[in-house]
Amino acid sequence: MSKSIGASRSSDVARTPSALGFRMPAEWEPQAAVWLAWPHHRTDWPVKKAAIYWTFAEIARLISEVERVRFLVANRRERSHATKVLGLSGVDLARVDFVEAQTNRSWTRDSLPSFVVKGRGKNREVGAVKFRFDGWGRYRDHQLDDAAGIQIAERMHHHWLPTTEVKGKPQRVVLEGGSIDVDGEGTILTTERCLLHGEHSRNAWLDRPGTEQVLSDFLGVRKVLWLPDGIAGDDTSGHVDDFCRFVAPARVVMCEEKNRRHHNHKPLNEARARLQGETDANGRKIEVIGLPMPRDVRYGDLILPASYANFLFVNGRVLVPTFNDPNDYVALGILREVLPKHEVVGVYCRDLVLGLGTIHCSSQQEPAAGR
Repeated sequence: MSKSIGASRSSDVARTPSALGFRMPAEWEPQAAVWLAWPHHRTDWPVKKAAIYWTFAEIARLISEVERVRFLVANRRERSHATKVLGLSGVDLARVDFVEAQTNRSWTRDSLPSFVVKGRGKNREVGAVKFRFDGWGRYRDHQLDDAAGIQIAERMHHHWLPTTEVKGKPQRVVLEGGSIDVDGEGTILTTERCLLHGEHSRNAWLDRPGTEQVLSDFLGVRKVLWLPDGIAGDDTSGHVDDFCRFVAPARVVMCEEKNRRHHNHKPLNEARARLQGETDANGRKIEVIGLPMPRDVRYGDLILPASYANFLFVNGRVLVPTFNDPNDYVALGILREVLPKHEVVGVYCRDLVLGLGTIHCSSQQEPAAGR
């Protein structure tokens, strides 16, 4: 097993976040802002790129009503374009920060840091854990995304670039934010296909214990709930944020497909069976609440990863992707019952999912620090 070490460019060199008392918070904990990147990749949304600007603007509008939005833009020209579209969409520009950084794509969930916190209330500190991003092991153009993530991490007083020791040399660990989901109390959801043995292996030198050690050292994890695989159409090799999410400690929503002939029936049933009888890091039995899937969303012969589980928590709100499908209302109703203290808002994402992701994939929340 490789040895985990705490690579960092801050004052916390060689000391891991966990050793310093940091943990990855649940998404429903107080947030300072949500990070987005202005869309620009020419092939991510074939024939629909113009519509995507307005989808991002609508997401930004809904976020900016309850917290700040931080937009990555490549240059002044892109900032000007974003400002125009956001303004026409009713976004309060006084609640938007523009940060200049070139990116390859707009999937900030995977390329930006996973933020961690230490302490509570007025004493809460925020740090950034920036894992390596390698384009999901599929795309060659990912270096700008990884560099932008490092730039964001370096804005924080505490930041780390996790590495493991391989044959006596440090090797940066690859991990995307969409591959994990946490309860903020030491429990994490992920998939074996993505982190351990998928066809696009991220960290071939790490076994299961080594991977769990990295999650413990850098995200404060005490228990890993391993699910087998993800849904059809997901080009990330099984990201958990497309089908299973924490909504409270010891409580998850999991997508289900009742049609036995459907391509998602088997993987979702296997995932649900894996969680039956499982407990969280504090010994509480996991409650699993079913969430429907929409009917297949396709682009030609390509199945797209349309899912209601790709929602985003913001302060007092949950933004849920919808697809002009009868199950939109069912899914929104379930989430409103499960999250009575949140305003559950549907956001039309049938165009956005053409890029193989929706709201959660295209956003990264920054927790609030103490004041």
